[in-house]
Amino acid sequence: MTHGDITHIDIPVSDPERAKAFYSGLFGWEITALPGFEDYPMWQAPNKVSGGGLAPRSADFTQPRSYVEVDSIDETLAAAVAAGASVLMEKQPISETSWWAVLSDPDGNSIGLYEGVTDAG
Repeated sequence: MTHGDITHIDIPVSDPERAKAFYSGLFGWEITALPGFEDYPMWQAPNKVSGGGLAPRSADFTQPRSYVEVDSIDETLAAAVAAGASVLMEKQPISETSWWAVLSDPDGNSIGLYEGVTDAG
């Protein structure tokens, strides 16, 4: 993926097992729990391009959130703030080679950012 591509979509769920059954049955999504992320089932669409996670619903996470691939989270957050956005969550590690952050655009939409290796191949 390259800078600007949507790389991941989180869907907030209150019952992961119900959500897994619903989305796999309705859309044919392959849903698995990855080692280290057992409480965060990951979904993959049949096209093997689109995917995301079934994330725990919380008071501040009630709507699906798209994540955009960026070359640098630090630079993107600075540019976003200069353009009128606010930072909801500073850069956090996912692994040794990947990070994420969340901003709120000028209209209040939550947008996730992803920086790192998306394909080990």
